[in-house]
Amino acid sequence: MEEIWMRIAENLVDRISGPMKFRLVLQPVMAAIFATLSGLKDARTGKPPYAWTLFTDPVHRADMLRDGWKDVGKIYVLALVLDVVYQIIVQRFVYPGEALLTAFLLALVPYLILRGLVNRLASLGRK
Repeated sequence: MEEIWMRIAENLVDRISGPMKFRLVLQPVMAAIFATLSGLKDARTGKPPYAWTLFTDPVHRADMLRDGWKDVGKIYVLALVLDVVYQIIVQRFVYPGEALLTAFLLALVPYLILRGLVNRLASLGRK
């Protein structure tokens, strides 16, 4: 099991200097743009910060997930496809778990962090 985690860590680090490395900048920037737009919309409508509410309010969780997926779903799928292409080019094999993890890190993490942060900062500016 330890060998698997070491391979995953090495392969993730190798993506930084390998081919298609520009996607490591482009995809988080795209997620940040969508998160900023949604965070500003949330602030205008008086909604609470996205990620915090997503994890603490089970009543509205399904609606919030649908709303967030509309924004970041295409970016996630694109990150997933590009990572599979990267793996085929470089490793000549596809590791689905690594592709899912990479797409999660490149698309979902920046979106989750920035949407709530933008909402808070925009809400502070309105007070």
